[in-house]
Amino acid sequence: MAMGPRLLVLDDYEGRIAGAPAMARLRELAEVTVLDRPLRDGDLGGLAGVRVLLAIRERTRLDGALLEQLPDLELVLQTGGHAYHVDREAATGRGIVVALSRRAEMATASVPELTFGLMLAVLRRIHPLAAEMAAGAWPPATGRTLAGRTLGILGLGRHGRPVARIAGAFGMVALAWDRDPGRDYADDEPVAERLPLDDLLARSDVVSVHLRLSPESTGLLDRDRLARLPPGAILVNTARGAIVDEPALIDALQSGRLAGAGLDVFASEPLPADHPLRTAPNVVLTPHIGWKVEEVFTEWAEIAAEQLAAWLDGRLPAAEVLDPAAAEVPRDRLGGLGDL
Repeated sequence: MAMGPRLLVLDDYEGRIAGAPAMARLRELAEVTVLDRPLRDGDLGGLAGVRVLLAIRERTRLDGALLEQLPDLELVLQTGGHAYHVDREAATGRGIVVALSRRAEMATASVPELTFGLMLAVLRRIHPLAAEMAAGAWPPATGRTLAGRTLGILGLGRHGRPVARIAGAFGMVALAWDRDPGRDYADDEPVAERLPLDDLLARSDVVSVHLRLSPESTGLLDRDRLARLPPGAILVNTARGAIVDEPALIDALQSGRLAGAGLDVFASEPLPADHPLRTAPNVVLTPHIGWKVEEVFTEWAEIAAEQLAAWLDGRLPAAEVLDPAAAEVPRDRLGGLGDL
């Protein structure tokens, strides 16, 4: 039996792709090598013969220089729904196919769940109170409820819509702004009202960001727009750090105009150790984990195996392949390692 193409898995730090049930299928289809660390210069000499890459999110920049080190590369199995890190011109010029995990569903649960975890952590002061309890104290504390508050959702896509539905269960009123005002929705619209962005900000007790990063959304929540939020509002961002003007956000938090923020994404990742957000008492931080649950890795491996089999058979659906004409976001404006 002829051996399948050589496949290299990049950046499997957690070992979740290597340990996924679908890895058995991938090994049937290809000669698989798994890197549980970043690609190093010393690895480059061994890349000849690699025909397929399985890339986890945007952990490795697939630029023209790296693609030159992969002369036999024909297919990138790109986990997640975006490929901001791929040099599209270089890949297209080489005829390299980039297949996206557009059909992945588990992140539709994982990101909204974290969104409400951050909201609750900020409003109920869970993080500082837990730290005081661990130190032996019994601190007096008063929090605030989600019930009765107005939630402003930026982006009614695959994450924003579930957030709107969950908000109703908490007794929140959900408002939304979407970058595509003409987008058609089903009869079970999960928001009470769709508004222009500035009007939504002025009426929201909590704002949750669920936008794709693009040139238009970069810096969208600037100093002026953050100032439109009512005093005492909180901001939750599980999308991309670059969508928010971070220095303006820090000023609003330090002045007390914003009561708090729950942030999973940042303008620079990893977040610098001396960054002022790390010590802000009214901020809850997580290290870009909105997508990072076992179920997502399992699903990605399954989709990668399906896509590899389809590619080998010449039947990979065009709808799952990166459109090289799609808008590119400069690497220095990514504000993180990708959203799903």
